[in-house]
Amino acid sequence: MKRRPSRAAAGAPTAADGIAQCEDFLSWHAEISDAQTAARGYADRMPWLTTSQRHEVVRLFVADRVELVRGMRTRIAERNRALHAEYNRRYEALRNRLLCTVVAVALVTATICIPVPLLVLFTGD
Repeated sequence: MKRRPSRAAAGAPTAADGIAQCEDFLSWHAEISDAQTAARGYADRMPWLTTSQRHEVVRLFVADRVELVRGMRTRIAERNRALHAEYNRRYEALRNRLLCTVVAVALVTATICIPVPLLVLFTGD
C-alpha cells in the first residue's frame, strides 16, 4: 500500500502555524485595545475638547501607538532572526569542535591501546 505524504511535508500549514497565527492575531488586537483605552484616558484629561476633536485625538493617538508597536515588533522580529542565525552558527562551530575532539581522543586511545596488547602478545609476557 502506498503511503500518502503528510500535509506538513507538502508545505501545508501545520497546527503549530495556526496556533502561532492565532496568538499573533490575539496579541495584535490586545495592543489595539490597549491603545484605544490609553487614548480615551488621554483625551479624558482634556475636557475642553469637542466631541469631534476628542474622536480625532483618540484616532491619532491610536494610529501613533499602533505604528510604534508595529515598528517595535518588526525590530524585535529582526533581532530574533539575527540571534537565531548567530546561535545556529555557534552551535555548528561547537558541534564541529566536539566532533574533532572526539575523533582526536579516539585516535590517541587507539594509538596507545592497540600496540600494548600486540607488544604483550609478541613478547610473551
